[in-house]
Amino acid sequence: MNSNRVKQILSSSTDIEVKYNGASVWIDQLNEDGKTAKVHLRGPLEERTLVEIGELVEE
Repeated sequence: MNSNRVKQILSSSTDIEVKYNGASVWIDQLNEDGKTAKVHLRGPLEERTLVEIGELVEE
């Protein structure tokens, strides 16, 4: 995924499924470097993880 698509997903009112290592995640924010983002797993756990946006896959 690229930074422009991450920005589009963040600003969308539609629920867009994104996966990281096969797990469904929410993107919380795109970092200023444009290469990493904070994400968390969908569900009750709120643990945030910093990931490379190239590893995010839109379903």
